Amino acid sequence: MYQKFIINQYGVLKFGRVYQHRDLLDWGEECPYGGGLWKKDDERRAILLYGRSFAFGAPDFSQLRRIEWAGAGGTPSPLFFLPHWPDEDLLIPVTACPY
Repeated sequence: MYQKFIINQYGVLKFGRVYQHRDLLDWGEECPYGGGLWKKDDERRAILLYGRSFAFGAPDFSQLRRIEWAGAGGTPSPLFFLPHWPDEDLLIPVTACPY
């Protein structure tokens, strides 16, 4: 199992521990806004998002409207995207826009 995330057609970021990104989709859901991998960073007290889904592509955080925290332990944490992973020097904050 791998720590993966997706952004579904409603702009909901979903975390999980799955083999494939599509395993995060509920019946009737699609993943037009991509996905990737995630890991907890205890030192920063944050969740780091990186990589891309081979099936759904790179994450489009401009479409992010809501975050489901259950798959990442249930507790909201700061989110950062690492565009040049494994280099962790550049961290881009990720937030949901509720409009």
